[in-house]
Order: sequence, then structure tokens, then C-alpha cells
Amino acid sequence: MNAKRIISIDIFRGVTIAFMILVNTPGTWRHIFRPLEHAAWHGLTATDLVFPFFLFIVGTSIVFAYGNKRQYVHHNLYRKIIIRSLKIIFIGLFLAALTFHFPFFKDLSHLRLPGVLQRIGLVFLISALFFVRIKNWKWYLIMLIVILGGYWYTMTQIKINGEVPKLTKQHNLASVIDRKVFGKNHMWKHYEVDGYVQGDYDPEGLFSTLPAIGTTLLGIFLGLLLINRRISPYAKLILFIVIGLFLWLIGWWWSHSFPLNKRLWTSSYVLYTGGLAFLFFAAIYFIVDILNYNKWGNIFKYLGMNAIAIFTLSVFITKAFYMLHIPGTHTPIHAWLYQHFYTVWLGDNALASLIYALSVVIFYIFVAWWMFKQKIFIKV
Repeated sequence: MNAKRIISIDIFRGVTIAFMILVNTPGTWRHIFRPLEHAAWHGLTATDLVFPFFLFIVGTSIVFAYGNKRQYVHHNLYRKIIIRSLKIIFIGLFLAALTFHFPFFKDLSHLRLPGVLQRIGLVFLISALFFVRIKNWKWYLIMLIVILGGYWYTMTQIKINGEVPKLTKQHNLASVIDRKVFGKNHMWKHYEVDGYVQGDYDPEGLFSTLPAIGTTLLGIFLGLLLINRRISPYAKLILFIVIGLFLWLIGWWWSHSFPLNKRLWTSSYVLYTGGLAFLFFAAIYFIVDILNYNKWGNIFKYLGMNAIAIFTLSVFITKAFYMLHIPGTHTPIHAWLYQHFYTVWLGDNALASLIYALSVVIFYIFVAWWMFKQKIFIKV
């Protein structure tokens, strides 16, 4: 496998991380630039592509990380995979529990257990173990079909309290399972019209993590194509486009009966976003690997080479800026920065909120660039 292919993956991952930071750090949640909002429930926005794109490239990275090692599978390899996944899960739980006042951790009775990093860790664990054990790509296809078909059946055909599921926020099997497993106090607290609601559903819940594995399997398919030296770069590009269009169309067709839903991670959502991920990667691959024009992607490459570290840092700092106040005031650092450097010349609106978020992304690009220059690469 050659360096250019790895650079393409880093650029894809870096773009995704940049977008993750962008949507997570608006100047104010009262005014969000419309394309950066998630769909209210069913449906899809550009923001709803971010997380599946990251899990997709996790799958591709698994191929590059363990493709040569799976010929000589040893218990040490399993141990490394398990330890890495546990580290990611622990970081997610640590950030969820962390506060910036004594005793510096939330009451564990109200700690949210699911989360973005927790899902990444769990999906990585299952997908990586499957990859190092199973050599025949046909089994990946079978597993994908079983996961997506099984999820569709259980979510739409199994009755809840004698009623056919309606796929609403409360009345769906994934939410019911999450409430049973975690309890409402350990689930996502979200804002509704009448105020905050605790524990009706969780966008990174346990049962909906199952189809998220399907997203990573699609990324593994991409990785297997990338390392196949019998296929020319142009042929790979055509395959990426054909597969992407096929998945996108099937996902669109399926969405008429099983709606696109990021929070439930529906099977149609897996195929639809997986198809778009193939097409997006195809565009990067064409520019970087075929046209050999990659300088434009350096800023994203820096982010991609320390993706988990940069994302973790961004979550930590964002949380600190919301919790810590400017000395002598009751104003959080985040609000003070937004009010004194953005609203004074742009007003309190969606544009100011967007410019704030963009400036945060630029800051982390510089952090990633500095880490790259210092040869600091943090592998979780």
C-alpha cells in the first residue's frame, strides 16, 4: 500500500473532524447556521453526514492498520484491539463525567453512559476483531445484510406493548432497549419546546450502535479495494463511484419505508450515507491519487493524523469554556468570547455563530499543524 492512499484517508478523516468541530461549537445554540443543524427527527442534513463519515473511515483505517497483521493472528493483536477500544470508551466516559468544580466529576447516578467516543470505541472493537478473524470479503457482505435486515425487522415488525412501532422518539425499540439497559438518568439530556427532557432516547444508544457497525463495514470494503494492487487507480475510482451511487440509490429507495434517521441509525441511513461517503472519498481520491494534487489537503491531513486527539481536545476545551467563568463575572468564557469578538460587529445571529465556529476550527487546524511539525502523533 502506498503513502498516497494513506494521505487520502487522512484528508478524508481530517475534513470529517473539521466538520465535527464546526457543528459542535457554534457561537450560540440559539442561532445555528441552518445547514449545520441536525434533522429534527426523520430526514437528513449535511451535519447528519459527519458521524457516519467518521465511522466509515474508521473501517478503512482498520484495513490499513491490521491488513498485514491478520495473516499471523496472535492473542497480542486481540489484546491491542481491546485495549485501544477501551481507551476510547474511557475517554468518552471521562469527558462526560468531568466538571471544573470540586469534586470535578458529576454524580455518577446521572452520568450519561452512551456517547460519540463510546460508540466509536465499541464499533471499532467489533469491526476490528471481525476483520482480523475473517479473510473472505463475502462474509462482510453477509454480515452487512444480516445487520441491516435484522435491524429493519426488529425496529419495524416487533410489537412494543402489543403495538406496531411508530418510530417516534419514545415509541421505538432502540429507545425502549436503551431505557431498560441504561435507565433514563444515564441517557442523553436534550432540549424540547417546554424545556430539557431527560432520557426519552439517546442518539448514541446501545441498540442503534448495531447498524453503525454496518457503516464501518462499508469503510472496510473501501479499504480492501484500496489495497488491491490488481486494480488500477482509474478502475478503483470507477468502482468507488458505482458502489457509491448504488448504495445511495438503495438507501433512498429504502427510506420510503424505513426513514432516514441519524438518531436511530436506520438501515436506509447506513446505505444512503455510506454511498455518499464512497462518492466523497472518490472525489478526494481523484484529486490526490490520480491528479497527484494534494497540497490543498495538508491542513486536513494534519487533523486526520491526530483525529481522536484533536477531537478529544476540542470537547475538553469546549466543556471548560462553557463551565468556567470570566473572573469577577457570571459569564462563561465561551459566551464572553462570542459577545466581545463576534456579536459586537456581526450581531447576535446565525452568521456570527458560524464565524465563531469557523474560527474554532482554524484554531484546531493550527494545533494539528504544530503537532505535525513537532512529530507528535497520539495514537489512542
